[in-house]
Amino acid sequence: MFFAPRSEEPLLRTPRKIFTRKFAVIAALALLPATAAAQKSRLTPEQVAAEVRDYRMNNEDRIMRELTDFLAIPNIASDTVNIQKNADHLVQLLEARGIETHLLTIKDRGPVVFGKLTSPEATRTIIFYAHYDGQPVDPAAWSDGGKPFEPVLRDKAIEAGGHRIANPENTPTHPAIYQDDWRIYARSAADDKSPIIALLAALDALRAKNIPLAVNLKVLLDGEEEAGSPNLERTLLLHRNLLDADVLITGDGPVHQSGRPLVFFGNRGVLGFDITVYGAVRALHSGHYGNWAPNPALELARLLASMKDADGRVLIPNFYDDVVPLGPVEQKALEAMPDNDAQLAHDLQFAKPDGGGKKLIELLQWPSLNIRGMRSAYVGEQAQNVVPEKAEASLDVRLVKGEDPDAKYAQILEYIRKQDFFITEAEPTAEERLAHDHVARVTKGEFNYRASRTSMALPISEELVSVVQGATNHQAVIAPGLGGSVPMYIFENLGMPWIGVPIVNYDDHQHSSDENLRLGHLWRGIEIYAAILADLQ
Repeated sequence: MFFAPRSEEPLLRTPRKIFTRKFAVIAALALLPATAAAQKSRLTPEQVAAEVRDYRMNNEDRIMRELTDFLAIPNIASDTVNIQKNADHLVQLLEARGIETHLLTIKDRGPVVFGKLTSPEATRTIIFYAHYDGQPVDPAAWSDGGKPFEPVLRDKAIEAGGHRIANPENTPTHPAIYQDDWRIYARSAADDKSPIIALLAALDALRAKNIPLAVNLKVLLDGEEEAGSPNLERTLLLHRNLLDADVLITGDGPVHQSGRPLVFFGNRGVLGFDITVYGAVRALHSGHYGNWAPNPALELARLLASMKDADGRVLIPNFYDDVVPLGPVEQKALEAMPDNDAQLAHDLQFAKPDGGGKKLIELLQWPSLNIRGMRSAYVGEQAQNVVPEKAEASLDVRLVKGEDPDAKYAQILEYIRKQDFFITEAEPTAEERLAHDHVARVTKGEFNYRASRTSMALPISEELVSVVQGATNHQAVIAPGLGGSVPMYIFENLGMPWIGVPIVNYDDHQHSSDENLRLGHLWRGIEIYAAILADLQ
């Protein structure tokens, strides 16, 4: 029989040794094949979602406190001390559910957290992948005094005038009620800690409702995804024996922009690089030297503008040549996806999208070239009447199936050379600056990887879609691929199909200040994950 802790008690108040021993006994009982749960006929995804909803409505305070405790631990990948605290915290959370847990160590980085929970009812094994590290923070850009790791609850989104509110009162007889439109603000509230908590809450709900697992569950939690997961593939290859599974499910990313649930089967790869264009060796008085001294900001602007046409199509030769087109099943799914581009553009307050009239979801199936930042001298109150000495830009390319990061970078370098730039990887010497009219330093980002895509025609793909649709009243959007980048190519290299089932709101400020989670999405995500665990046969 499965057990859930009493709703009025926090999950992590018990000392770890007692805590682990207690739940080891619970886990052993949970896996006995002759229990009433094992004999119980399997529920449909709709029925599982309803049972889990009933559990959640009586345990919202527990789930929220577990999430906020987790969010309060800083989690920048390079912050080794705090990232280890996150890993240790995850061990406690997993062991609390009777999950056998191991830390796969990485030198000078946070470990990969691996967990395993088997079930006598299982006919398949799934791996759930998420990451527990988060993007770097600029505290000054955050609301509420610039404290990204002090979770704040608001009654709605900041943009809609949301106000800070206190947690509702929780008592044994009157459980706290958290409204769907409330939001919790903190770094990693959406990306990626909440899917981890949703999965664990789904396990708690199934146990409380005596619903057996249909799968053996493995959990793989990455501590450096936001830094490009440079050590993940090597670490997994060292522990290849742990990774036997039928499918990997990733919880990373937001749901569809319509707000509907999402299942996706591909993601783009990524290539990052920086360009610095040089003028005089120092900034010059614009009155004395303007019209004579070359202006690197203008040169860089011309170079960047030459890379794309007015509709946003990339003009670099051969840029689109290696794209592997969608298959017929993927193309059909693409055509069936909702079109909410007009509303999205209205919400984001711009009049004319790029793309020459193509829909957003169509454009995400093609590689993109994006200027992610520019800098030259000073602007605003710090503006000075100078000709800048240099101008810098940072760019990213989102790659699709068939494209190689190294080959794409070579195309870009060749294009810059043909615009009459001398290219160097290091700071140019005096001799190089004097010998060439246009000098650009171009440096490639450290972590780049290719795109990945799982066939939607696989039986496991069709079965997962069926379960999610059943759990969501057939509201889920089915997408061939998303625009974001997650290192799923690693699992493709290991011969494992993977599918994305994100749960967080699309307006979550992912990777930005005021990152947030809408609670209604968390509640629905718990139901979806529970249905997968109980019905993916």
